[in-house]
Amino acid sequence: MPARKAPVNATKGRLVVRFDEVGRGDVSHVGGKNASLGELTRNLGAAGVRVPEGFAVTADAYRLFIDANGLGERIAAELDRLDAGTSLADVGEAIRTMITRGVMPKSLARAVRLAYASLGVDIGQAEPPVAVRSSATAEDLPEASFAGQQESFLNVRGDDAVLAACQRCFASLFTDRAISYRRDMGFSHMDIALSVGVQRMVRADLAGAGTAFSLDTETGFPRVVLINAAWGLGESVVSGAVDPDEYVTFKPLLDDLRLRPIVSKTKGRKEHKVAYRSTGGTASVTTSVAERSAWVLSDDEILQISRWAVAIEDHYGTPIDMEWAKDGATGELFVVQARPETVQSRTTGTTLRSFELLETGESIVTGLAIGDAVGSGPVVKLVHPTDLDEFPAGGVLVTGITDPDWEPIMKRASAIVTDHGGRTSHAAIVSRELGVPAVVGTGSATTILNDDDVVTVSCAEGDQGKVYRGRLQVRCRDIDLAGIPETRTRVMLNVADPAAAFRWWRLPAVGVGLLRIEFLVASDIRVHPMALARADRLAPDVRRRIERMTRDYSDPAEYFIDRLSTGIARIAAAHWPNPVVVRMSDFKTNEYAALIGGESFEPKEENPMIGWRGASRYYSPGYRDGFALECRAIRRVRSEIGLDNVIVMIPFCRTLAEADEVLAVMADESVARGADGLRVYMMAEIPSNIILAAEFAERFDGFSVGSNDLTQLTLGVDRDSDVLARLFDENDAAVTTSIRRLVESAHHAGVPVGLCGQRPSDDPAFAQVLVDAGIDSISVTPDSLLSVIQHVAAAERMNVDDRSLVLVDGTVGH
Repeated sequence: MPARKAPVNATKGRLVVRFDEVGRGDVSHVGGKNASLGELTRNLGAAGVRVPEGFAVTADAYRLFIDANGLGERIAAELDRLDAGTSLADVGEAIRTMITRGVMPKSLARAVRLAYASLGVDIGQAEPPVAVRSSATAEDLPEASFAGQQESFLNVRGDDAVLAACQRCFASLFTDRAISYRRDMGFSHMDIALSVGVQRMVRADLAGAGTAFSLDTETGFPRVVLINAAWGLGESVVSGAVDPDEYVTFKPLLDDLRLRPIVSKTKGRKEHKVAYRSTGGTASVTTSVAERSAWVLSDDEILQISRWAVAIEDHYGTPIDMEWAKDGATGELFVVQARPETVQSRTTGTTLRSFELLETGESIVTGLAIGDAVGSGPVVKLVHPTDLDEFPAGGVLVTGITDPDWEPIMKRASAIVTDHGGRTSHAAIVSRELGVPAVVGTGSATTILNDDDVVTVSCAEGDQGKVYRGRLQVRCRDIDLAGIPETRTRVMLNVADPAAAFRWWRLPAVGVGLLRIEFLVASDIRVHPMALARADRLAPDVRRRIERMTRDYSDPAEYFIDRLSTGIARIAAAHWPNPVVVRMSDFKTNEYAALIGGESFEPKEENPMIGWRGASRYYSPGYRDGFALECRAIRRVRSEIGLDNVIVMIPFCRTLAEADEVLAVMADESVARGADGLRVYMMAEIPSNIILAAEFAERFDGFSVGSNDLTQLTLGVDRDSDVLARLFDENDAAVTTSIRRLVESAHHAGVPVGLCGQRPSDDPAFAQVLVDAGIDSISVTPDSLLSVIQHVAAAERMNVDDRSLVLVDGTVGH
């Protein structure tokens, strides 16, 4: 339907209005949901946003229905019974019954029938299937979220069925949960009315549907779009009945159509989908094996939905969550709902709360982590919502899925665990609002966990939530972000886990000084790179195992490239445009051998610590093909995804000739130093790196001191030896002198020097040594970043104070 601008107040007093006649200023007439659909229809078409055609049965129509049936005083009388002690269930049932038994006024019935017929003409289909959704006049207010409390009806056909569904929507204004919520929030029951949206059904039953948020729902990180997708109608995603695909895109790069800024893709189990019944309505059916193993959306579709989310966010001026659907008959994408995001976007303040497990335990089940807190208590397994008194305060709620009827129980829980659901399911959304940790989509929690078992539910370890046996010790800290001093020395982060990348975005770090890809290879990829590049050398059983792991990829090498590139990209996106220094693989031979297929490619060494590691592998025939996969992952992150803040770092480079060989291999793999602004650093961790710093500086763009290896090799002390532990000291004069000489030589050549290690966190005196040496950056773990900034600021102040004591003749004053 072509959009038609409505004059001011054109909807007032009307019983039915088209979506293109209303906007977000009409919430009091058509409710939040319908006002949003009208706003999108009228204003976002230029951005390519498609909204299925439809109309709204207005709040005036609802009031006409109530008045025509003489229900106002009767409803008020029933609500008064609550104060007299009558149960909520009895009152709610009585009100809903009187509404559903009411008679639709002739004028209202006629208006709805005409609008439905007109909709059929517009889309060229007699008696089209429609979605009939409730839209309360207080819905999506900033201070309260009424969404999900009223009913929706899908695949409704025929004007009689549409009228019946409208009447059922009217009745749903008085569901038990809606009555309870209004009482809790202090809203007058009789001041809130209900509008009904009637919208063309998108044939998502032939394709898929889901949700999109214009920020990260767990951390509030504002520069990504999070999309959940499942086969069939979108209700399965919203309700949490299915474990959906999850896609994450990077917003700042979406405008460049040459790039594909998808920084994360996770395939869900998608075991069920909601489809149409031939007789009307919907049903949940089992998905096929092919559907479970396939992505719901193509990359182009992921990017399209992401761009729409950004356009809607820009229009509303606030982060949004939206529902989308794909029509399987036409291939078109549609936005079927959008509203302001109400949890993370309202988070303010300068305090970051951090939870940390102080002990380890047996992990029983895992799923998606919702929030970043930790909760403990006895397991309480429930199939259906029960009376509030039957759920003990502080219990761990374990169930299949939740819906709004569960919310009174969820408020009493110390943690929530569900079998099904994604990050945008009901359980996830409400858990965030309540600040209760939840692990959703475990697949088997209700089977594995037993009533009264005491467990600890941890969401403090990244994207994966874990349920541990027993009550584990937890430390909760409030990190004050206010008043952090500025420093000349850049203080950066050491990170490795993409799952936790967005967790620390509020910290005042100026980038990542060390991203070890070994963590990604060991925890996510788990296969030796050469086993993917040279499968012919594998034993049959190992080859079959790898084939199972890589079955979603046409080329086994793509499995490595895809997983490594998205892992790096997620971390690079969290810190863009600040630099992220990615150290290429530095496993020792015994560590490489532990990877799947690794034993076929790794020699046995007496001392792997000073054996075939780092740069010496990259040009060697024994690993050259594996290093090529690492280079291809870097090229994808920088050139295809577009995150050109990634810097490459080469570890354990012993000689100048070795440096030249590694750089030549990188150039052969199209990641040449200097090409498209690529900077290449080297680890300074071998005495030869210090002695020949000027020559190495001609080949590399920066140095990062690896203090552990530099101390080991300078002092000749095995850093893993308990016997020699007292001699291993990064503050030894030989080590600190080496650092000072490196900084002096590097700065003379115009090259920066950083240090990545934990010692500045533990030892303020070592931070003073580094500042005195003039080091450019220090990289530490997130939990120690703020204390290191304080140490560095104090050291820099001391330098200034010392200089102020020097008199004109060079003597020191007192």
